[in-house]
Amino acid sequence: MNGHDTLAARVAAASSGTAYAVVAPAPAPGEGNWAGAPSAALDDDGSFVVAYRVRTAKLRGAATLVGRSPDGINLTPVVTLDKERFGAESLERPALVRTEKGRWRLYVSCATPGSKHWRIDALEADDPAGLDVAEPRTVFAGDAHEGIKDPVIRRTTRGWHAWVCCHPLQVRGEEDRMWTRYARSDDGLRWQWHGVALRGRQGAWDARGARVTAVLPDGSATYDGRASKAENFSERTGTAFPGATPGSLEARADEPVSAARYLDAVPLPAAMPGSTSGFRLYYEAPLPDGSHELRTRMLMLEEAGGAPGGRPVAPSA
Repeated sequence: MNGHDTLAARVAAASSGTAYAVVAPAPAPGEGNWAGAPSAALDDDGSFVVAYRVRTAKLRGAATLVGRSPDGINLTPVVTLDKERFGAESLERPALVRTEKGRWRLYVSCATPGSKHWRIDALEADDPAGLDVAEPRTVFAGDAHEGIKDPVIRRTTRGWHAWVCCHPLQVRGEEDRMWTRYARSDDGLRWQWHGVALRGRQGAWDARGARVTAVLPDGSATYDGRASKAENFSERTGTAFPGATPGSLEARADEPVSAARYLDAVPLPAAMPGSTSGFRLYYEAPLPDGSHELRTRMLMLEEAGGAPGGRPVAPSA
């Protein structure tokens, strides 16, 4: 697989372009005010449902918002889930997935008050509005040694797959270090770990950590990486190849592709069942004043199947 010809490479490159639309502006100017960390899914009517985190400098990850959009750009708010709903000090990237029965499941990253620990809870409802009253259930608890957050979850004909960001907690002041572990499940609720999927590389631009953000249909992936502790909250997007074992990934690039982080790519159905005509991208983008906004853009593939041999056409918002 040629690194420049993977779906991840095309998606990551598109997130660095200028043809985008702002889905959610930064909640305020200045550092620490972010809208982003998105996860999106298509509804049966072709509309987009987008879940994302809003953070302010004063309140940290204040809420997870869910909105609906017929065009993927203009969101109508559906649900606001405040961090108090989960007894959390902060919320980070959610994951929004349709179940095999067509229900909506939202995985929420929750910070344990007074600690560096994180866990992941799941909510489920018949429609996105129902998530407002759904009962949370912890599905990735973490422990005293590891915080668990920012999941990427895919449901396939072979079951449920998760790439989850993990932070080691043993060394005080070094909890920003991160890697991604891979897990599998029959129902998306009870999970089994299957090793580390992706780590940062010593001496490379991603040495401090690697957090998988999207896994594409060809098995390639995008991920957030950074070189140092000082770059925490300023991760950049890189790409990875499928690894030697199921769920594992291999990074080879000498530099990142984009300044975006938390990139998500929603496959757009093509005329041929099971194939992809392109992607709608959602990602968090930094602004010069230190705030972050949520952006989107389209990436259409010339070949209806969306195979790695196809070339991307000029994307638009």
